[in-house]
Amino acid sequence: MTGFLVVNAYLKSEKFDALYAHLKATAAKMGIELKTKTNEEMLFCEEKPDFVLFWDKDVNLAKHLENLGIPVYNSARSIELCDDKAKTYLTLEGVVPQPETYIAPFTYIKTDYTEFVKSAVERLGLPVVFKECFGSFGEQVFLCKTVEEVRSHIGDKPFLLQKYIENGNEDVRLEMVGGRCVAAMRRINTKDFRSNITNGGVAEPYTPTNTEFNIAVKACAVLGLDFGGVDILDHSLVCEVNSNAHIINLMNATGIDAAESIFEQIIQTI
Repeated sequence: MTGFLVVNAYLKSEKFDALYAHLKATAAKMGIELKTKTNEEMLFCEEKPDFVLFWDKDVNLAKHLENLGIPVYNSARSIELCDDKAKTYLTLEGVVPQPETYIAPFTYIKTDYTEFVKSAVERLGLPVVFKECFGSFGEQVFLCKTVEEVRSHIGDKPFLLQKYIENGNEDVRLEMVGGRCVAAMRRINTKDFRSNITNGGVAEPYTPTNTEFNIAVKACAVLGLDFGGVDILDHSLVCEVNSNAHIINLMNATGIDAAESIFEQIIQTI
């Protein structure tokens, strides 16, 4: 079996290189030849693999590959829904518990959001969490103590405001594959409200509660994910869902290689 690992041509770092090498090595152990292809290369590639493991957010390319009849994991739709925090929230709204959230109104031009911010803060209270709709590893996420601080983060990117959940700067991540939780970790950061390991958080193995597991199953099912990382606050509130969570951090914390389960899922569903 031959698969393509599709990665971004313009995102290069040792962290990602190590992840890609790990995925290829795990695939090889399972009898899969996994070839790395950038999203730029794929536009002109005539070779057709048995499947694509899409470790990028170029949803237009993912949809193009699906149109060619190539099985893509995760699907273009799932990647798109997880990449945009507003779309994630709206897709999960009424399905699983989430922090109270207000998505900034759409605009065609640079806009003064003063009234929106004031109205949202009146309902959410302070401090409030400001999130740009696109971003990873906790980037473009800020805890704002004043309305003025919220306004200082507003640029030309879509954003939302979310109720701050006082949870000791910690969360849990459940790595879900095919409706199963294959590994989970608890993350805590004593120096930053964001628990992400990239921002200084530390992780330890964690056993999810039945409530957390059921929430993660529902979230992944609604988002159409074959695999994904579900971040949960306060044991019950979905914070974010990642279509291609960084599984090396998870493996370092738990000793479990989620890549094996991901490839097993692909083999079973092709």
